[in-house]
Amino acid sequence: MTAPTGHNVSANGIRQHFLRYAGQGAPLVVVPGITSPAITWGFVAERLAEAFDVHVLDVRGRGLSSSGPDLDYGTDAMAADLVAFIQALELRDATVLGHSMGARIGARAAHAQASGIARLVMVDPPVSGPGRRSYPSKLPWYVDSIRLATAGTDAEGMRAFCPTWTEEQRALRAEWLHTCYEPAIVKAFNDFHDDDFHKDLPGLPVEASLMVAGRGGVIEDVDRAEIERLNPSIAMTKVDNAGHMIPWDDLGGFIAAVNTLLGSSIPVRS
Repeated sequence: MTAPTGHNVSANGIRQHFLRYAGQGAPLVVVPGITSPAITWGFVAERLAEAFDVHVLDVRGRGLSSSGPDLDYGTDAMAADLVAFIQALELRDATVLGHSMGARIGARAAHAQASGIARLVMVDPPVSGPGRRSYPSKLPWYVDSIRLATAGTDAEGMRAFCPTWTEEQRALRAEWLHTCYEPAIVKAFNDFHDDDFHKDLPGLPVEASLMVAGRGGVIEDVDRAEIERLNPSIAMTKVDNAGHMIPWDDLGGFIAAVNTLLGSSIPVRS
């Protein structure tokens, strides 16, 4: 098991906190989703570190990175953070693995031809946007759970929001969810509907791939077909037995999909 080390770096004018799970391979930057501080991806990063030098980012407004009312929490700002983060750490030929909101951040950063990014793995990104169907999750699910965690709760309190998670996973979420700044979450959720993710896909200047949750309801077959039309070079794979939080539902399936998309050989264990 790879023990993480915590670090802060000044990049794009803010403090960016990250956890490093040092491995022997090329750098891999994990950009989590809308309410996932870096530490909640620890059990995934430990496995990824068997093939990569893993850096898990606290996106602004979450975890131990800069937060508060004076920051911009739009997609462009978060993508600029990612670019600056990679440049500040002088990472070369990095793979960006973004989940959900993190996938949209990674696509925006890669579309900007960010130096240092060689590959992009988009894990079940929201395909909602202007004129499109709504994202299946609703804002109160996020806001209500954040407020509960801010007041103080435990793993049992998180059960109503994450009924399929293990007690350990729910306890960690209960401990860290209060660090998700509510206005940042609201802005990101609204951007799922107001910001056009699809415009970043044609002509991506990096090797890009897409991992789809078979039971997530976020990306349907029609969406996969549209993405393929927009950029036929995007490799795709599906984790059939997982919902949107793919590693939480099927960690072995997630690792197998990573191996397929990145050519790695991480042992597939549950």
